[in-house]
Amino acid sequence: MPDIASEADIRLLVDTFYEQVNHDPLLAPVFNEVAHVQWPRHLPIMYDFWSSILLGTGRYHGRPFPKHLPLPIDATHFQRWLELFEATVDMLFAGPKAEEAKVRALNIATMFEYRLRQRGPLSVL
Repeated sequence: MPDIASEADIRLLVDTFYEQVNHDPLLAPVFNEVAHVQWPRHLPIMYDFWSSILLGTGRYHGRPFPKHLPLPIDATHFQRWLELFEATVDMLFAGPKAEEAKVRALNIATMFEYRLRQRGPLSVL
């Protein structure tokens, strides 16, 4: 399998991952019924985010954490998000960048989950 090396690879990763998210019984309701994600707008932002992280393009300019604050999510959601992300990477790619993608996703999930725990409990779906 190829490693993550191009913008086309980033798009494939992001599109495939979010296709999985949209069929997941735990995550799909959060994205679609609570956050009301506008996928045509959201996916290009995710292309920029992962391109910046993995290819060093610097295209992403944003603050992803604050958007997660009002969501009724907990460690279970982050664990599932991470499982789907790692499975998607493993299904499509192999190599140093693929491994880096999984480490970066783990770091993001861990940091977000920790910071959300500090905000206190919200109702969970």
